[in-house]
Amino acid sequence: MSKVYDTLGNLKVGSFIVIDGEPCRIVEMSRAKTGKHGSAKANVVAIGLFSKAKKTLVAPVDTQVEVPVIEKHVGQIIADMGTMYQVMDMETYETFEVEKDSIEEDIRNKLGVGSEVEYWVVMGKRLIIRPR
Repeated sequence: MSKVYDTLGNLKVGSFIVIDGEPCRIVEMSRAKTGKHGSAKANVVAIGLFSKAKKTLVAPVDTQVEVPVIEKHVGQIIADMGTMYQVMDMETYETFEVEKDSIEEDIRNKLGVGSEVEYWVVMGKRLIIRPR
């Protein structure tokens, strides 16, 4: 599990954060200063990279949060196995499988056997991001 820590106040919309053990992309973030003796709070709304579920986090801005380390790679689809694609990494020639359900619909329509794709390795899981 590759992740680092950062303060919640340093993150912004478009950044990535781990909420409930799942890597998410921040889609909305607001900060609110509470009363005279309270600390500023951040309200974060994020979408899970794998589950596409909406997640929220409310915490003080100085809270240390987990930020996933994203490794970007290029691969080629070598087989369509019904519910999965078999992908070969273009650098290491390692093969692995990616579920079609984890890929967005419009991207999935552009993919086929022989297509080159950009994929991310996030916390040990692989996700096809876009065709190349």
